[in-house]
Amino acid sequence: MNSKLLSKFVLSLGVLGVALTVTISLFSYLSSKEYLEEMYAQRVVSGSKSVATMLDIEDVRAIIGPGGEDSEVYSHVESMLNTLKKDGDITYLSLVIPDEDSVTFYIDTCVPEIGDNPANKLTYGTDVLYTDAAYDENDLQKYYYVWNLYAENRGTDKPIVTDNSYGYNYTAVSPILDEQGEAIAEIQYILDMQAVRDHLSSFLYKMLGISCTIICVALLLYIMLMKWMVLTPIEKLSRFTTEIIKSGNFKKQEIVINTKDEIEDLGNSFNAMLKKLEDYIGNLTAVTAEKERIGTELNVATHIQSSMLPCIFPAFPDRNELDIYATMTPAKEVGGDFYDFFMVDERHIAIVMADVSGKGVPAALFMVIGKTLIKDHTQPGRDLGEVFTEVNHILCESNDNGMFITAFEGVLDLITGEFRYVNAGHEKPFIYRKSEGYEAYKVRPGFVLAGMENIRYKEQIIQLHIGDKVFLYTDGVTEAMNKEHQLYGMDRLHHILNQQCQTCSPEKILELVKADIDAFVGDNDQFDDITMLCLEYTRKMKE
Repeated sequence: MNSKLLSKFVLSLGVLGVALTVTISLFSYLSSKEYLEEMYAQRVVSGSKSVATMLDIEDVRAIIGPGGEDSEVYSHVESMLNTLKKDGDITYLSLVIPDEDSVTFYIDTCVPEIGDNPANKLTYGTDVLYTDAAYDENDLQKYYYVWNLYAENRGTDKPIVTDNSYGYNYTAVSPILDEQGEAIAEIQYILDMQAVRDHLSSFLYKMLGISCTIICVALLLYIMLMKWMVLTPIEKLSRFTTEIIKSGNFKKQEIVINTKDEIEDLGNSFNAMLKKLEDYIGNLTAVTAEKERIGTELNVATHIQSSMLPCIFPAFPDRNELDIYATMTPAKEVGGDFYDFFMVDERHIAIVMADVSGKGVPAALFMVIGKTLIKDHTQPGRDLGEVFTEVNHILCESNDNGMFITAFEGVLDLITGEFRYVNAGHEKPFIYRKSEGYEAYKVRPGFVLAGMENIRYKEQIIQLHIGDKVFLYTDGVTEAMNKEHQLYGMDRLHHILNQQCQTCSPEKILELVKADIDAFVGDNDQFDDITMLCLEYTRKMKE
């Protein structure tokens, strides 16, 4: 027990340690990354503005004018820019003039002492097309962006970031404005950020190493402490209970644990449990006898309930206009589902399918009330909506336990085939027609019976023809569950009805469906009542 619990303890702390290490390291890395990127962004933008401000407008005019390369001011400004590049460790610093599709370089600084290659220096007046300089389409748009800023006499407020095979750079541009505020040239200021990226990566690895080391040491010490304070006392309690189970002797047994915490309380509770166990076993015999008595009474209740439902088939041996069959398999000794069928008069037969909330004896008693009320109020020619409205009113008056019934009632005219029905929150019936097979009929659901006062229900009508069938069921069919917690479902019910039951009698249909449910559920326990009814309109009644 100790080693199993210890391994789980170590594993959970290990996961926690990894999570803390990664979280702390990433937080430190992202905080540093944000700080450095913001700092260098400000440096690039402010640096380009500072250089642009330092240049005299007349000097710039002289440099970009005819013969500007040979002027004394050119050498002076180039030397100044080279000094700024060297002192500020600037990657690229240039005096340029952009236009719509290219940029012309007038001064491209080059300082070999800081690693610049003179061979890469752009000569005075070099014109570089954007399409030649850009790495890809995204990079090309950045050149157009710089040109648009220049055309508006503006510079960048934040650096332009490029990250490709050319390098990872921050670029800022600042225009040099004349007396009228018009840009005549601009400073291009570029910093290589690869060193910053490398520093951040190195910082991340160091933080991971440091955090991992600190957390591992802390967790090791914590595990040792927990083993002494928790695992050892629990192992002692485990050995004690194992010995009791093996010996079967629980009388006057006691374990002593002195940890001054909940584990000691657990040991004391276990000692108290042993003292009460003898009394419990003494009472067990009496409880078992009582349970057997209750079981006998429930068997009687089961018999009484089954006798209340129509269970003699064929139900109407002297009638050849219809065939009907119904079954109910309760989940407990007594169930809350019920079905009913009866002749309203000589030409009308009523069928009822209902499901009471809950299970057991309370549901069975409520079932008796609901069944009786529905049958008593179903009269020749009476609107079924009115029947359910009146039944709902009566049930709500004495429903102190908050139970409710989902119910479906239909009345078939054996002469015309008119099937009037009303639904109170029950499952959709399946209607079989020779040309279409079985289909779940979309009926207006309505509200459950006994769920709310003053509900009015509405009768609806379907036209049935000779050979058509009505299949009713409760949710115990579609919600039957196998050991993988999968539901039987409407799709499977639809499939079995159409594949095997189209030409079968109502009795055979229910037999096939129940067999398919049993095959699907397997050894899993039945958790809800399974109730089904099938009515077939076989022949038109003679008037």
